[in-house]
Amino acid sequence: MLSRRDFLTSTAAAGAAIATQAPQKAAAQVDRRMIVDAQIHLWKAESEDWKWVPGLQPQLPIPFTIERAISMMDEAGVDRAVIVPPSWPGDRNDYAIEAVKRYPTRFRVMGKLPLQDPKSLDLLPRWKEQPGMVGVRLIFNNATTIPWLTDGTADRFWPAAEQAELPVMLFAPGRTLAFGQVAERHPQLSLILDHMGVTAAMVKDNKLADGISETVALAKYPNVSVKVSASPALSREPYPFRDVAEHIKRVFDAYGPQRSYWGTDLTNSYAKASYRQRISQFTEELSFLSESDKDWVMGRAIVQCLQWT
Repeated sequence: MLSRRDFLTSTAAAGAAIATQAPQKAAAQVDRRMIVDAQIHLWKAESEDWKWVPGLQPQLPIPFTIERAISMMDEAGVDRAVIVPPSWPGDRNDYAIEAVKRYPTRFRVMGKLPLQDPKSLDLLPRWKEQPGMVGVRLIFNNATTIPWLTDGTADRFWPAAEQAELPVMLFAPGRTLAFGQVAERHPQLSLILDHMGVTAAMVKDNKLADGISETVALAKYPNVSVKVSASPALSREPYPFRDVAEHIKRVFDAYGPQRSYWGTDLTNSYAKASYRQRISQFTEELSFLSESDKDWVMGRAIVQCLQWT
């Protein structure tokens, strides 16, 4: 985790990187295609009525507020972003909804749901009535949440979400294959695999290629799609992160441009690249993407998937 001093230093460096890039180039990028970030976290400072979950800490030492996100999006030429509420404030979506209310054309929300509470399923039929709410995001990555995939806790959710026509983003690194049966049993349920189904911890364990293989295996289900997001965090190299290009290509080749969504998860690897570099990694450094492919991956596909009009 970045210290406050490291954060401020990296913030200054990121700003300098943006400032030194030609404004004409950024403007041309915006003119050419819509840019939509498929995942960002927003949070405000902890307070008496906005406490962190005990034991959880934010990804950065300074809050990543609505104002900061809008400023960085404007500098980098990002038109829209999908807010995934972070874990440390608990199962709450209020700050994300506030962002939509303030910037209704810039943000949408994949909200958090207390899956362990059976009563939460009663919320799903009217879920989209909340401002900017377009779906649900579930996490299965720790000792508490992983068992929900096999102990019946999640079983009640899938048909309810399918009935409510709610897309579901899933973060379950190393457990991607568990969703094959879900996709098959609920063919009208849109399942979106976060971060190519892998995480930085798998890089350290030399299991990244195996995780990518699991994600590729689910491409046979037409209701499964994937966020080719957070790739800088998977790299052992500096920008343009060439060591992850082969993994992105494997996923893209399996899912195609209309089921692959660019995203940053910016605050989880903040110091590794500027916002603009996270865009150009895809638009300038991945030779296997055609201009049409980039139109879909960089924004058109996620907008279509979430029915963001």
